[in-house]
Amino acid sequence: MSYSDDMNNHPAIANLSDMVKLRYGARELTSFPKVQARQMMAGGHRSRFRGRGMDFDEVRIYQPGDDVRTIDWRVTAKTEIPHTKIFREERERPVLVVCDLRQAMFFGSQRLKSVVACEVAAALGWAGLNANDRVGGLVFGAQTQAEVKSRRSHHAVLQFIHQLRDYSQQLLQPNSDRFTLAHILEEARRYALPGTTLFVVSDFHDLDESCERQLFELARHGNLNFCHIYDSLEVELPSPALYAVTDGKQQKLLDTGNKKRREHYAAAFALRTQTLRKLSQQLSAGLLPFTTADSVMAVLAQAYGKRSKGRRA
Repeated sequence: MSYSDDMNNHPAIANLSDMVKLRYGARELTSFPKVQARQMMAGGHRSRFRGRGMDFDEVRIYQPGDDVRTIDWRVTAKTEIPHTKIFREERERPVLVVCDLRQAMFFGSQRLKSVVACEVAAALGWAGLNANDRVGGLVFGAQTQAEVKSRRSHHAVLQFIHQLRDYSQQLLQPNSDRFTLAHILEEARRYALPGTTLFVVSDFHDLDESCERQLFELARHGNLNFCHIYDSLEVELPSPALYAVTDGKQQKLLDTGNKKRREHYAAAFALRTQTLRKLSQQLSAGLLPFTTADSVMAVLAQAYGKRSKGRRA
């Protein structure tokens, strides 16, 4: 087996083949969020604006000012009253997926949060393409970022997937984080056009007040969605014992038998999830939780699959 093959099958690196295969499961996400887009370009989603577009809406009695080219002569001849066709113009809804692959994502008791995040981001990219939308992405590592411009193209999604794989591989080399979540969201504002459906895929470990202003601005101009990636070990500490833990540079012993430490640890995670849930409600944003033990497609199918009754989880 070559070094390249070994890296492709490394459990700590998002697998290219697996992410490509997600396009088949993404075809079942038929209730993928449909929003009132604000773009003036042709696309696959309806707006409330009526005009001469590609999607027929209804026939009504002709009114002064209507375009004579839209007169329905068959209905007019039958009723002897001029009728005109009304069309509902289609709008484009770009999809932008922002994936956080900073150092804190290199953690997991089942699978790594970084690998799960890459699969979520890839599946959303395929779902957007299947909905005939332009798809783009932003990937943030510890020190650098990558941008994939929004296009209605398989090549755009594949380019995004390759960036996800490369950035997950970079996590094998421990590094300090250059970016904060607030910075990531600020960058997302530069790329999110009005009417964009935006997904933020992260563990939100440094969600704070400086992030909220950025999120409110993002929500004002598009459809905002949070994909919260976390591990069961972040919810509560493991059974009381001494555990050797490392950040890749230093190793220490962690005593999980201390009651106050256990309570403080659990409260910190509960507060973060509560803050994220409250923000999603205030911003009318979607919130999808993914644990490292979850099947990515199972969670997405529950939210956007054929049997989904709502467009958000």
